[in-house]
Amino acid sequence: MKMTLLDLAGSMLALIFGAIVTYCGGINYLILLLVFLFSSVVVTKYGYEEKREIGLYEHERSWENVFANGFIPTICAVLTPFIGWAPYACSIAAITADKFASELGVLGSDPVSILTLKKTKKGKSGAVSLLGTLTSFDGALLVGIAVALIYPNISLWTVLFIALIGFIGSFVDTIFGILEERGIGNKSTTNIICSIAGALLGFLLM
Repeated sequence: MKMTLLDLAGSMLALIFGAIVTYCGGINYLILLLVFLFSSVVVTKYGYEEKREIGLYEHERSWENVFANGFIPTICAVLTPFIGWAPYACSIAAITADKFASELGVLGSDPVSILTLKKTKKGKSGAVSLLGTLTSFDGALLVGIAVALIYPNISLWTVLFIALIGFIGSFVDTIFGILEERGIGNKSTTNIICSIAGALLGFLLM
């Protein structure tokens, strides 16, 4: 089992994003980014044998994947003096929720297309499964809990709201996945839209 997650270009871009996020948002922002990165490794590696058997295991990702997930959070970090911390945190919650849904959802029962409500093959964009839905919220909640740990004045309701925003962002990704299946956009564009949805909803916390 290979433990590589990013190729060379992806690793370099991740370091650049990480440096910008840390410079603009400080150690707390870096912690949230690391929560996403480390949890992504865990859910990607989890059940790798089953994923490999159904052709859905990716042990190495490129710079496109890093850009799709990291660009909007990085922009939010740069704009923190003007927009506050919530859009950044909620964009992280959204991409984490989406990662949990896509990596763990394929290990459950066959998903259902949100357009036709009929069962479809695992890994298809625009589809949801029970396990994917539940783990999506768990991923966003993980980020909410991390926010509470680094910002002790955060209320329980704020933690739950961050989790809900992340969950909604992941579902927005699924909705745009329907277009992806029709040749409009790709996985990277839906990931960017997911993070944008999380960031925009994050303004509700301001």
